Amino acid sequence: MSHALEVTGLEVAFGPVRALDGVSLHVDYGEVLGLLGPNGAGKTTLVETLLGFRSPTGGTVRVHGLDPVRDHAGVVARTGALLQRGGVWAPMSPNDVLRLTAAYYDAPRDPDELIDLLDLRRCRRTPWRRLSGGEQQRTLLALALLGRPKALVLDEPTTAVDPEGRQVIRDIVAAERERGCAILLTTHELAEAERLADRLVVLHRGRVVAEGTLDDLAGEPEIVVEVDGPLDPAPLAARLAVAVRVDPEGRLRIAAPSTPERMGQVSEYLADLGRTVLSLRTRATLEERYLALIAESRAGRP
Repeated sequence: MSHALEVTGLEVAFGPVRALDGVSLHVDYGEVLGLLGPNGAGKTTLVETLLGFRSPTGGTVRVHGLDPVRDHAGVVARTGALLQRGGVWAPMSPNDVLRLTAAYYDAPRDPDELIDLLDLRRCRRTPWRRLSGGEQQRTLLALALLGRPKALVLDEPTTAVDPEGRQVIRDIVAAERERGCAILLTTHELAEAERLADRLVVLHRGRVVAEGTLDDLAGEPEIVVEVDGPLDPAPLAARLAVAVRVDPEGRLRIAAPSTPERMGQVSEYLADLGRTVLSLRTRATLEERYLALIAESRAGRP
């Protein structure tokens, strides 16, 4: 079966500037792909090209097997999108815009169902210009879901959304994935990517610098221990016979996989010193790996 979303060798140029330079990635049905990268990495350009709003300079783009420029109507009918740019005519309420947009679909979801699902009942008749940022974002997500899409393209879906609203969005993403929807999610919020994505792609300066699962991107095995005060890593390194260092935040980073024996040695050593363990994990966080990947990419390119 073909991929739901697929780009191969994608290039998009604005004059002499290459916003995307040979990008290849795919999203399968029933999968969430997290697209990460700093401002200017090319994420929004990629999203706009997938949806047929920009024509590629080179490479190929397919959405449900269709060319999003040539077959734009077919792509739009099968794909829901929440974009950073755009909105709703200021006087319209969530109730107004959902009912109007539903008229364009043959078998839309019930607007009342989406209003309840996205907790818009209290503001359903409030004009767009008076909605909070989170209420506007949830209204746009409701619009993306209205046509029962086979793919969702969500550009920073949790921007300006409060913690309760974020949980609603997480639940919806999980439900849509379970339904078999392909989901491309761009975000600067790495904790959201860790929670939601099956695979990740890191984009920098228009190129893919890393891709894979969280485990794939985690780097070499290590034990990271945060304790309640400074200590010398050398004695612990000698006891474990592995490299141990203290990072800039004061955490111990032990360059070895976690094993019961090794964890017992670490716990015994810290107890002998009277130290309390504040946190312990067995891999780098996504934020740490992301920052390292971007730094490596910057160092390797002019």
